[in-house]
Amino acid sequence: MKIIDTHAHYDDRRFDDNRDEIIAGVLSTGYIKNIINAGCDIESSKASLALAKKYPQFYATCGIHPHDSAKYLRDKDRALFELESLLREEKCVALGEIGLDYHYDFSDRESQKKMFEYQMQLAKRLSMPVVIHDREAHGDCMDMVRKYPDVIGEFHSYSGSAEMAKELIKRGWYISFSGVITFKNASKVLEAMAAVPLDRIMIETDAPYLAPVPMRGKDNNSAYMKYTAEAGAKVYGITTEEFCRITTENAERFFGI
Repeated sequence: MKIIDTHAHYDDRRFDDNRDEIIAGVLSTGYIKNIINAGCDIESSKASLALAKKYPQFYATCGIHPHDSAKYLRDKDRALFELESLLREEKCVALGEIGLDYHYDFSDRESQKKMFEYQMQLAKRLSMPVVIHDREAHGDCMDMVRKYPDVIGEFHSYSGSAEMAKELIKRGWYISFSGVITFKNASKVLEAMAAVPLDRIMIETDAPYLAPVPMRGKDNNSAYMKYTAEAGAKVYGITTEEFCRITTENAERFFGI
């Protein structure tokens, strides 16, 4: 059994005290094939690339999260120039995470939309896949997807409806699910998951967040992905090993690794 964690944040401050120890433990499991560490701003994108250079199993995505949109819009040309230079690094495999977050609204919504669009334009110019963060902003995220039909990507830790998932699939997109699928209140997410064909599904941790049951409440890490994989396999009525094989192949195809 081999699994690719398609979205993690091992540069997060929660790992500052034992990062190398945690990563060593994850890689020693034998079933974590690769980890995609997602950037959220310029600094965390650089940190993601540093992890990818240090560990052969790691790859990076680089982007500006909606939380930080307003800050980077103050000098957007410089920010986008720096971001493009990071995207051209060998082990950067996607532009992200980008998108909209209407739950916290740490940046005002107009700033979020502007930075989201600037990055979609950059992805189009570079012919690069994107990783979307969508929290309580489904309609506006879909409007952006429709506006840029040449840009293909994935919605990470998916929280939208089954109908939205079906439209994304028709447009060539992929959908990633996290440990949320193991939660007791996950019926809507599981319904959406069931609407996604097996050749478009991926799984992730979003570590250190969203640890799956029975590890809920702990800092998440990729070693816990086996619980998410087991839950996903049940949705499709296949073995965990087959589910892992399929999602791993999907991740390799999507990220080009």
